[in-house]
Amino acid sequence: MLKEIKAILEKKTIIIFLLFLISSFSNCQIKYPFNSFNEFKIKLYSFCSIKDKVQRNNLINALCDTLKQHHKIPFTYGDSVAFLYRGNAALVKWAGDFNNWDPANDSFTGFRIDSGKILICIKSFPINARLDYKIIADGNWITDPDNSFFQYSGMGSTNSVLIMPEWVYPKETISIPAVPKGNMSKYFSIASVNLSYTVYYRIYTPFDYENMSNIPVIYLTDGNEYSDDRLGCMTAVLDNLIYEKKIKPVIAVFIDSRSSPDSLGINRRISEYSMNKKYADFVCDELVSFIDANYKTNKSPDWKAILGASLGGINSAFTGYYRNDTFHLIGINSPAFWYKPEIFDDFEKSINFPIKVFISTGTIYDSQLEAKKMKDIFDKKGYSNLYIEVPEGHSWGNWRSRLKDLLIYFFKE
Repeated sequence: MLKEIKAILEKKTIIIFLLFLISSFSNCQIKYPFNSFNEFKIKLYSFCSIKDKVQRNNLINALCDTLKQHHKIPFTYGDSVAFLYRGNAALVKWAGDFNNWDPANDSFTGFRIDSGKILICIKSFPINARLDYKIIADGNWITDPDNSFFQYSGMGSTNSVLIMPEWVYPKETISIPAVPKGNMSKYFSIASVNLSYTVYYRIYTPFDYENMSNIPVIYLTDGNEYSDDRLGCMTAVLDNLIYEKKIKPVIAVFIDSRSSPDSLGINRRISEYSMNKKYADFVCDELVSFIDANYKTNKSPDWKAILGASLGGINSAFTGYYRNDTFHLIGINSPAFWYKPEIFDDFEKSINFPIKVFISTGTIYDSQLEAKKMKDIFDKKGYSNLYIEVPEGHSWGNWRSRLKDLLIYFFKE
C-alpha cells in the first residue's frame, strides 16, 4: 500500500512539475535588449525549432510580448529589420512606402520558421528611415497588431510605422501645454470670381497678435491636412518655433480644397493644383488681397510663402513661376512633377524670378528624381534654395517633419 501511495505521489509531483514548467514558459521573461541582429535571430529560431508545441508557442509569445513592450516590432538593429506576424493567416505580406504599396510584391512575403506559429520577413533599410506600412493577412489589409507606432493617412486610414534606430522624432510637432498658443479661426468662406465657386479657409494668428504688425504669412494648400494634428501639425510647430524664438511670428492661411469643410464635399485638389492659372489668380488676387486688407500682414512678396505637398508641390512651384509678383517664398514637399512635367521647361526657359525655394523629398518611392531635377534647374538659374532628401516615403510622417526646416529657412528670427 505504501508503495502504491508513493507511486501516486510521484506521478502527482511530475504532473505538478510539468504544470509549473508550462506556467513558467507562459510567464517567462526574455532577456532584452539584444546585442546584435544575429543574436535576436538565433533566439527566435531556437524557440521555433522546439518540438513541444506548448513550450514552443509560449516562448515565441513571450519573446514577441517582450519586443512589443519595448516597441521593437518590427525588430530593428542597425540597418536590419525583421517584420513579424503571429496569427493564423496562411499568406502574409507587408506593403508600404518601401515597395510602393504593391500587394503583388512577393519580396515582402513572410515565411514560417520551422514549425513555429510566426512568420518573418527580413529586410534592410537606411538606419534613419521612417516608413508607413500595413500587413496583408490572407488578403486583408490590417495595421500591425504588435506595433504601437502609427501614422494617420491623408486617404482617411491609419498605417503602422517602421522606425529605424536613428530616426529622430520631430518634437516640434508636439503641442506643449506650457507654450502660449496662437489662435485658430473657424472656417471662413470666400466666393471666388476666378473659380466661380466658394472656397473655405482658416486663419492662424500667433500668440499676442494684437500687439504685432508687419507679420509674414504662409499660405498652405491642403490646408485641412496641414492643420490636422494627426497629419501636418502646423499650428503646434508654429507655436513652438515662435515661442523658442527660432522664427518670427507668422500668420498661416489654411486653404481647403474640399467643396465643403465637413468632409462630405468634393475634393477639387487635382483641378486646382495642376498648374491652374485661375486657382493661382484666386489665391493671389482674391484671398491674399483680402487677408492683407484685414490682417496685420507684411504685404511684401518677400514675406509671403506658399506651401504644398505632392500635387500641392506642383501648385507651389507654378505659383513661383506664374505669380511671383505675390509670392517670393516657395515651399515644396514631395512634388508630383511627373503629373505636369512641362513645369521643368517653364522654369528652364524663363527669365530669372525673385524667388527663394524650399524643396524636400523622400528617397524611397517618393519624388526624388523629379525633385532633384528641379533643384538642378534652380541651381542653374541661381535661385536661393534649400533642398532636403530623407529616407522616407510619400506621407505626412515625412512632410510634418520638414516644417521646422522650412519655417526657419523662410522666417528665421
